[in-house]
Amino acid sequence: MTDREQGLAASVSAGPASRRALRESDPATMPERAAEQLAALAAAAEPGARLGTKEELRTYCGVSVGTFNEALRLVQARGVVTVRAGRVGGLFASRQSPLVRLGNAVLALDVDAASVVDALRLRDALDPLLVEDALHHASADDLDAMRQELDRMRRAATDLDGIEFIHANWALHARIADVTPNAMLRSFYLSLLEIIESHTLSVQPADERPVSQYVQSRYQLHADLVEAIAIRDKSRAVGLIRQHNMAASTTEPTQGPSETLDADGAFHSPQTPGAATGG
Repeated sequence: MTDREQGLAASVSAGPASRRALRESDPATMPERAAEQLAALAAAAEPGARLGTKEELRTYCGVSVGTFNEALRLVQARGVVTVRAGRVGGLFASRQSPLVRLGNAVLALDVDAASVVDALRLRDALDPLLVEDALHHASADDLDAMRQELDRMRRAATDLDGIEFIHANWALHARIADVTPNAMLRSFYLSLLEIIESHTLSVQPADERPVSQYVQSRYQLHADLVEAIAIRDKSRAVGLIRQHNMAASTTEPTQGPSETLDADGAFHSPQTPGAATGG
């Protein structure tokens, strides 16, 4: 029996009362303590090793579903574990997270970073087509849906929640994609977003600006884009999406785990390795 299996078995046999008493004696919050337990399991495992199902690990931590989900969010944001769906899915110990620079953000990714880099470049190429279609076809309901995602971005910016902010950002782009009458374009674009989102562990500014300034500037850019779509201002909308994506490059990158990809597709090594990992 492995150390992890012994730990799981011991936790189950100890019973909920013993685990509750242990939790109450610990000054850390319940999600933080559960996150530390998960991190310890991941640290003791080989990279990529399966740690268990969510329910097995929730039982091991001795916490409620809500507390476990918060703990899981913490360890995912730190790049400690990844979650995979399916029959043999569950939580897995993460390998060192590659970093991909997207505009002024750094995304910490799981092991399939190469797919994300390709998806990001394709997404940037398709954004202008979707914005043009939105200018012609967005209804009042479509605009309301976009503004709802903007509100979600605004709340995340206020809370300085970088990972929630970028997920809301992508949800807004998905709303814009929903408008296009081109079913092939819409399906392909949404598949790209799914690839990017499913492999992203965390996000933070790549420059030296405070997080609050970064998320507020990104929020304002997207708010201006939605407003330009609403008033059918094509030149303004096209200019904003170009500002969003920056210029594309034909550079063929050679990816490494300590490299970052800026918005024009060129790879660079970070000046301070380790400092860019999101938490």
